[in-house]
Amino acid sequence: MANSFAAIEIGKRSLMAHSTQINTAGHNISNADTEGYSRQRVQIKTFDPIYRPDLSREERAGQLGQGTSVESVTRLRDELLEQRIVAQTNQETYWTTREKYYTMIEQVYNEPDEISVRSNMDKYWQAWQELSVYPDSQAVRQAVVTRGDTLAESIQQRYTALSGIGDLINGDIEATVKQINTITKQIADLNGEIVKVKAMGDNPNDLLDRRDLLVEKLSGLANVTTDIRDDDEFMVHLEGNILVQGHIARSFDVEPVINNNGYSKVIWSDTKNAVQVSGGTLGALIELRDVDVRGEVQNLNTVALNFADLVNDVHKNGIGMNNVTGLDFFIQEPFVTSVNGNYDRDGDGMDDHSYLFRFTGTNSLNPQEKLGLEGTMTLSGKNGTISVPYHATDTIAEVVARINDSDGEVKAYLDRDNHLVLKATTAEDMENPDFVIRHVEDSGMFLTGYAGVLNGSGAENAYDFARADAANSLRGQYSVSPVLNPAGYIAVNNEIKGDVLSVAAAYPNNQGKSMIGDGRAAVEIASIRNTSVMIGKNRTFDEYFASSVTNVGLKGEQAEMNMLSQNAIMDDLRNLRDSISGVNIDEELAEIIKFQHGYNAAAKFVSVIDEMLDTVINRLGV
Repeated sequence: MANSFAAIEIGKRSLMAHSTQINTAGHNISNADTEGYSRQRVQIKTFDPIYRPDLSREERAGQLGQGTSVESVTRLRDELLEQRIVAQTNQETYWTTREKYYTMIEQVYNEPDEISVRSNMDKYWQAWQELSVYPDSQAVRQAVVTRGDTLAESIQQRYTALSGIGDLINGDIEATVKQINTITKQIADLNGEIVKVKAMGDNPNDLLDRRDLLVEKLSGLANVTTDIRDDDEFMVHLEGNILVQGHIARSFDVEPVINNNGYSKVIWSDTKNAVQVSGGTLGALIELRDVDVRGEVQNLNTVALNFADLVNDVHKNGIGMNNVTGLDFFIQEPFVTSVNGNYDRDGDGMDDHSYLFRFTGTNSLNPQEKLGLEGTMTLSGKNGTISVPYHATDTIAEVVARINDSDGEVKAYLDRDNHLVLKATTAEDMENPDFVIRHVEDSGMFLTGYAGVLNGSGAENAYDFARADAANSLRGQYSVSPVLNPAGYIAVNNEIKGDVLSVAAAYPNNQGKSMIGDGRAAVEIASIRNTSVMIGKNRTFDEYFASSVTNVGLKGEQAEMNMLSQNAIMDDLRNLRDSISGVNIDEELAEIIKFQHGYNAAAKFVSVIDEMLDTVINRLGV
């Protein structure tokens, strides 16, 4: 039968249960503004009754209950909703980061018309056009020099602005890597504590909230996913790689890349392999720096280099009023001092590569003439090499167009003497140098005896930059690659700035002198403006400016629209989570009042039982 003091035990359990509920509600209220906190609820169950339905029970109706007990304290959280928030957060931060930096990039291109690079280039062409009309004017020559100097300064300013954004992004990448390493270490430490608490049979609610908050912050930095193994081991993955496994956390390092302005490459600390990140703040920053900003800088370098190269090509063949010839209008700084472009790339003290920018054939070609030759050219490509075939029925112009329309990093055109010119472009792979022709090969005779670029056909006579003195494979002229980022140092030749009469408007006559009224060189330089010069994928300088501004504007618009869309999505998800897991002060106060009444009732119950026992013990014998 039931013990006389069992009722006291029932009252005690009720008091303890209501006290736990009141304390939990107070805990919720005190953490109402705590980031990542999920409100908690006490799970109550009836305590096991005295009798069980077996032969040991007393022969009487019903079971004697023993009150209540606290089964657990759990947090209110929708795990599926949390997984969706984690999966979506990286997209929100990705587009937010892109939008922020594209606003800065757009400001670089949103120059006032009168001082923009394009307007300064237009004024420069106009000065040459005017010089072609008045080739004997010293004042017009001064205008050419001054406008050339202004144009060079505006190109340098744009390069400085773009490279400054790149430096800022690189700094953010390094800071983000440190932040990721810190968070992953904290998650791993929490995993160890959570396992210990669970081993004791408790729910580590506050620890779980802290871990979930850290995971959400981590998902904003990189596109991570999570899962829990059967043995309750919590794991975080990044692009299929384990980032956190239980109490073990992997980390990132950064190392500079020489051909990327010394910017840092993110690698795994243990394997030294490159980290692949496609989302979150880190993914956006790496893409912005290595694709967007690097692409804009490369395009600007391409324009500056080709612009200076084409003007110099005409100018050094022209002659000034002072009968000086052979001068470059813009300075060009070679990457190496070796006339063959030899370079010690691995730093062992021995030249092992050849850095050449341009090859010029020896033979004059007719653009409309059919080749009558069959073969395949092998040229540097984005990844390895590409093949460009030519056929007997192709004209020279068609073959040149096929080279330019290919996905290679070598472009072609016919110069003023109709000699075939091959030029290197910027490299898509950061491991490859910009403006360096890496491979040229021809299985037939087009680049050899026909155009006069290579000494022979086949792989054994191919030009490949991965060896010193590779220039020996060439038949025609060549030029050494420029110093990295020519847009950063383009400037008018000081010899010309010191004597504007050195500006070449004419071509030398038979006596090597300048003739009065000869403006042929000025006409040819002015015509470069609308000439197909193949600066990257753009045919003319005007096409470059049009495409660059349009490209930046569209990408900025895309980033803004996607950011607003992701913000709206995340606001809905977070509001839904707050409705489930957030603390409502009024609701908690109502719960406290309810639990208080229950506590008072339990206390009254204990008092009544105490009085009953007092009657039985102290007063029955009186």
